[in-house]
Amino acid sequence: MSNHQSRRGSSEREFFLSVDVETSGPVPGEFSLLTIGACAVEDDGQAFTCRLKPVTRRFDPEALRVTGISLDELEQDGLDPAEAMGRFRDWVSQVAGEGTPVFVGLNAGFDWSFVNYYFHRYLGANPFGFAPLDLKSLYMGATGCSWRDTRSSKMTSVLCPHLHGDHNALNDARAQAELFRLVLVRVRNT
Repeated sequence: MSNHQSRRGSSEREFFLSVDVETSGPVPGEFSLLTIGACAVEDDGQAFTCRLKPVTRRFDPEALRVTGISLDELEQDGLDPAEAMGRFRDWVSQVAGEGTPVFVGLNAGFDWSFVNYYFHRYLGANPFGFAPLDLKSLYMGATGCSWRDTRSSKMTSVLCPHLHGDHNALNDARAQAELFRLVLVRVRNT
């Protein structure tokens, strides 16, 4: 199965796009989306990244500590959220063309909640539709492991990827794209 055609033989192409975000806290609306990183799974050179102005000053100190991002810096050099989401939408459309973009995330529920909220709040629609593909769930199904063993550290010890996340959204998107490719190899070989 190629990235561009499903097993059912559909002629509609699917484009798997790995997306990662960094935020100021656990939920959209009350906390801000700070950075977006995304890349095409099959060609991580096709990439998008941006920094956003915070929409609230509320933050979880641990969230900012692990990213090294300052809300004050983003106030100065971040994009307005509507502009950032417009650029992201345009990139998704350019990469997917006439095909279907598929949002791939490691713990997709978290990243998806912010991306979906921001697309709807600022643009009125999400180019990914209404559902993400969660790499943790795919890995659990492919390996039969426990939920606890879907942590990225456990996955990397089994799959041995070359890339590793570092809380930079684009670097993390590229690392999870590699994990997704490695899980797909496992799925296809079973």
